Amino acid sequence: MGTRKKGLEFAKHITEIIAKATGFERHLEKVKILGGGDGICTAEFTVAPEHINKGGGLHGGYTATLVDMVTTYALMSKPCHPGVSVEINVSYLKGARVGDEVLIEANTVRAGKNLAFIDCVLKHKKNNAVIAEGTHTKYVNFE
Repeated sequence: MGTRKKGLEFAKHITEIIAKATGFERHLEKVKILGGGDGICTAEFTVAPEHINKGGGLHGGYTATLVDMVTTYALMSKPCHPGVSVEINVSYLKGARVGDEVLIEANTVRAGKNLAFIDCVLKHKKNNAVIAEGTHTKYVNFE
């Protein structure tokens, strides 16, 4: 369910969820949640060898996973169900290599009775160059 936690309390809560995960969410173990609340989540990570494709760049599937999970955490900071995915879109705009530091910012645009809409951007920490932009639509009505 949703949480009203904010800032460092929110970051600690989400970090504990990731640390205790036994499923797919464990792929985020190197992602540091910086904060959030009120429909927002911010995170960062350093691109590691397990995050890259055969060409040496940040893997598109991992990028999509980040959009999926960080937007879900943003939604969890609202008082609503975290929902299930209806649609995820990712636009890949720039590459990232091993050692690059990446910032992730997710923002809940709207959380209605049935659907929630969340935006996400991944940027290079050194210069704010956009790596990818994503949108996530979630079904949230589980009454």
